[in-house]
Amino acid sequence: MSTNADGMPATPQGDPIRLAVVAHRRKTFGPGLRALRERIENTPYGADLSWNEVEKSKFVPRQVQRAVAAGATRVMVWGGDGTVQRALDAFAEVDPSKVSLAVMPAGTANLFAANLGIPKDFDQALAIGLGHHQQRIDVGQVNGERFGVMTGTGLDALMIRDASGELKNKFGRLAYVWTVARNLRSASNEISIKVDGKAWFEGRASCVLIGNVGHLIGGLEVFEHADPVDGLLEIGVVCADSLAQWARLLGKAVVSHAEDSSLLMTTSGRKVSVVLAHKQAYELDGGDRPETKKLKVKVRPQAVSLCVPPPAPAQ
Repeated sequence: MSTNADGMPATPQGDPIRLAVVAHRRKTFGPGLRALRERIENTPYGADLSWNEVEKSKFVPRQVQRAVAAGATRVMVWGGDGTVQRALDAFAEVDPSKVSLAVMPAGTANLFAANLGIPKDFDQALAIGLGHHQQRIDVGQVNGERFGVMTGTGLDALMIRDASGELKNKFGRLAYVWTVARNLRSASNEISIKVDGKAWFEGRASCVLIGNVGHLIGGLEVFEHADPVDGLLEIGVVCADSLAQWARLLGKAVVSHAEDSSLLMTTSGRKVSVVLAHKQAYELDGGDRPETKKLKVKVRPQAVSLCVPPPAPAQ
């Protein structure tokens, strides 16, 4: 770990790093939050540590904003995809050249962390979060709110909505399986989609997914060519309307590539407009949002500086 003349943690350029932790206290990971604080306090970061705990992810943005206003130059977020999404939203007003984001993946799915190479291992994730290797990544924005993994409407949004709360806490990922059959019939909708101002899809579909990364539903690779640094979003429309067809599509994603299925249409773009015949719930990064008939989605290129693993040494 490099330090400046005062012995404080510093970037390779010598700029001081002042660390703030924003933690969802109900989330568990490795030896837990107390161990995280003890580990950090025993490093040079502990001399100027800002520690903030919240009961719910909706309180994360205020704590992130307060930490940055108080001088934090790195914000470490402890929680799942919903917690990280709230932090990404708070970073809308943050200069990525001055403040970086670190993630301790303490959630259920942790799709954001997994897609960016942050392991579900306490010691390794902490080493990355306190390290110096960063990457500017894109984020998406839907109806004014940012996301790191995906947004969508239709079956995925309905099953996320119904699998939240006690059902998810009790059964974890199995909660999503139960909600698929329950919502399959009501998920179908007449949908019009424009990509970068041009008509792309018109018809009935059961699911629309817009991804910033490739591995989305249950960690399956939905978008083979997704890259969170290319300035593009991946768009997919699922026309499956039965359990058998959904099983075929998911099976294709397991053994090869979902994009090879005739039940999935895909493209990429910078701006996406989705208009629904009737209102439906939508989701972003595993969190459900109220029903709407329109989604306005766009990419924010290189909007966040994220602590990531260093590149593997050349062979």
